Order: sequence, then structure tokens, then C-alpha cells
Amino acid sequence: MLTTRFVNGAPNWVDLGTPDIEGAGSFYRALFGWDFQAGGPEAGGYGFFQLGGRITAGGMQTTEEQGPPSWTVYFQCAEAEATAKAAETAGGSVPMAPMDVMDQGRMAILSDNADVAFGIWQPGKRKGVDVAGDPGSLCWVELYTPDVPAAAAFYHSVLGLETSAVPFPGGTYTCVNPAGTTEDDMFGGLVALADDPAEQSAYWLPYFEVTDTDAVVVEAEGLGGVVRMAATSVEGVGRMAKLADPYGARFAVIKSEGAPPGAV
Repeated sequence: MLTTRFVNGAPNWVDLGTPDIEGAGSFYRALFGWDFQAGGPEAGGYGFFQLGGRITAGGMQTTEEQGPPSWTVYFQCAEAEATAKAAETAGGSVPMAPMDVMDQGRMAILSDNADVAFGIWQPGKRKGVDVAGDPGSLCWVELYTPDVPAAAAFYHSVLGLETSAVPFPGGTYTCVNPAGTTEDDMFGGLVALADDPAEQSAYWLPYFEVTDTDAVVVEAEGLGGVVRMAATSVEGVGRMAKLADPYGARFAVIKSEGAPPGAV
């Protein structure tokens, strides 16, 4: 599971691009108890979702030209330029070149070898989110990809991620953890698109921890969200559901049983 003991290669930030930041703020406040605090003029409209005063995610209003509504997962890196170059060498691309975010850190948006967008964050004053793994915060990420071995090779080359096959009902689940850590530090998984009929495109899916998956699903539907996968229990893992907010940004929720998805 994710924690705020961030190491290189692990997710340390997540943010939302949406056509209606006020509407999205109301939606996520009802689901997770978040409050949205807009940044000042120097932030260009970027702001922060907070839970009890602790930052859980970023967010900003975006235009159609900037892409569809979505959540973006960021991974910690030691040097943004070197990581961007490694992505290009491994067959990916750099849609947004490394740039300073005031004195908070340095970021870039990259695409992997299946054209899946993700972010990198080189910490400055801002190390990452203030809370992870607790109810209302990021706890897991999954990559849906057309080719799991190719994705594993890409992220190993670019971020140093290591993979392990974990038994799962109906087969195996490919877990990922930062280089030099153990399986206890797994923070996500790689899933073949062909193995999940609910998924039609490759992307990184963030999971947020909740205390009651079924209640969150009902709340999301009532607020105009979409249930993409009904609440489902997996023994030893927890009860999870896949959702989309009213604007189309996809995410998942889980009430964990003390183990990451795939650990059975």
C-alpha cells in the first residue's frame, strides 16, 4: 500500500483535470470529505483537495484542447530531465517537458510505449501528498495496458520499477514496487486490457481508500457519477468499485482488508 514515506519510483502525487472544478469539488467533497482550495494567481488556477487540512490531491479546470477529464498519477523521480530522456529512449514521449513549479518541485508529463500519460515529480519543498493509504486518500494505482511485459520493461527502464506475479482468482496479478524494495512495498499493478472487459483504453487508474464502498457507490450515482464496475469483494483484498465522476474522470474506490489488490 502507499504511504507518505516516498521513494523514487513510487506514486507521490495525483491530480484532476476537469471542465468544472467547482462541480468536481462538490462531487469529491460528498464522496471523500475533501475541500478544494484554489491557488493564487501564480498557480494558474491550480489548487488542492484537502482532507482535514491535509492535501490529498491537486486539481484544476481544463479545456477540451487540454484533453478529456482525467486523473493523472505522478511518480517520484530524482532528476526530471534524466527521467524524461529515459522515457523517450524506452519508446515513450514527453508531451510536457520538465518545468519548475515555483520552489515546490519539478514536474513533467510523459507517455509510455502504449501512449499512456503519467506524471513525474522531482520534489522540492513539496514532497508529495500529505496523506496516503488512509480513508479519503490515494492507496493504490493500476495500469491498464495492451501488453503487460512491454509495460513492465518500460517502467523498469524509466522508473526502476520491479514486478512480481501474485496468485489471483482466475490467474495471476502483476504487482509493482520501487527498485530495491520488497513486496511489502507494492503500490500498484499492471493489468492486460484483454483481461478486463470493463476497460476499453489504456490508462493509469487511481484507487482511493474508503470506509464503505457500497455507500460511496450509491452516493456517486446520486451525484451524477457512473458506476463502471459494481462493488465487488475479493477475499484477502477488500471491496472495490470502479467509478467515473460526472465529467468522465475515471477512478476506483476500495475498502481494504489490510492487503493491496492482488495480494491473496
